[in-house]
Amino acid sequence: MNVLITGGAGFIGSHLVDHHLHLGHRVHAIDDLSTGFGTNLSEALKSPNFKFDQQDIVTWTGLEKAVQWADVIFHMAAVVGVKRVLEDSLKVIKTNLTGTERVLEAAANLKWKPRIILASSSEVYGFNTKPSFSEKDDLVLRSDDHFRWCYTATKLMDEFLAQAYVMERDLSVTSVRLFNTIGPRQAGTYGMVVPNFVRQAAGNRSITVFGDGTQTRSFCDIRDMVHILTLLAENEKTKGKILNAGNDQEISILDLAKLVKKISKSSSDITFIDYAEAYGRPFKDVDHRRPDLTELNKWITFEPKWTLEETLEDLAALEEKKQQLRMPA
Repeated sequence: MNVLITGGAGFIGSHLVDHHLHLGHRVHAIDDLSTGFGTNLSEALKSPNFKFDQQDIVTWTGLEKAVQWADVIFHMAAVVGVKRVLEDSLKVIKTNLTGTERVLEAAANLKWKPRIILASSSEVYGFNTKPSFSEKDDLVLRSDDHFRWCYTATKLMDEFLAQAYVMERDLSVTSVRLFNTIGPRQAGTYGMVVPNFVRQAAGNRSITVFGDGTQTRSFCDIRDMVHILTLLAENEKTKGKILNAGNDQEISILDLAKLVKKISKSSSDITFIDYAEAYGRPFKDVDHRRPDLTELNKWITFEPKWTLEETLEDLAALEEKKQQLRMPA
């Protein structure tokens, strides 16, 4: 099988690369390395079944040929992270919208059309007040901060694009609303909470919680997520569906900080930072984000293999090794 992965050097994309190489597939990854890292592909580059192009999906002239080669496409390319969204909104909008439209149009022009998994985001639910979010729930966005929601709006527009290409051009696309995914290779550079907490705890520095820490999230291990995405790609009956993907176990950010501290055996204290100080501008965070996985479970049979504690133990051990390597002899 030929598998094309856009954003293939990113956190999720690189794990998809490794997973499909392990399955014996031929894999082609595209990434401009603006948020991904070439080091994420260090093992993949040893494989004769792997090809990598460092290219911008918005402008790359080879995209049509790459799409034509593919049996399955995982479209993961996007500009992510709250800090990037606030600081580089134009890049976010261009990459997330134009990149998606180019992939879908290239696929639609083929006589034999590839299977496509399109990465959307749990961000689209916005300020919905229900305790858990299902695909039929209202999407509630505030009107007072357009830049805050530019990433959200582009992901929602990606879903609309996908649905239009399914109905009008008969593409086999499934849009997947990813809930907070964590694990090895995730960088904290652009505001991802877990790698930042783990790094701070390993160095016995203050673990910085934004806001009061009562906001909750549901975290899914990346190794579970790649299995979910692969199972969805294999199920043609999910064509045209919009589905949540993640783990529905919920934890407050303050309790997460305490758990990271405990697992890391850290002497760190826990401090609180106002959102305006953290992001350099007023910012309103959502109170909770928990997926209702009822619809997902209608289409695939999957049980998570990684608990939050196990993922954090893995990340703490990896971070400890990293920091030991950085220490002077």
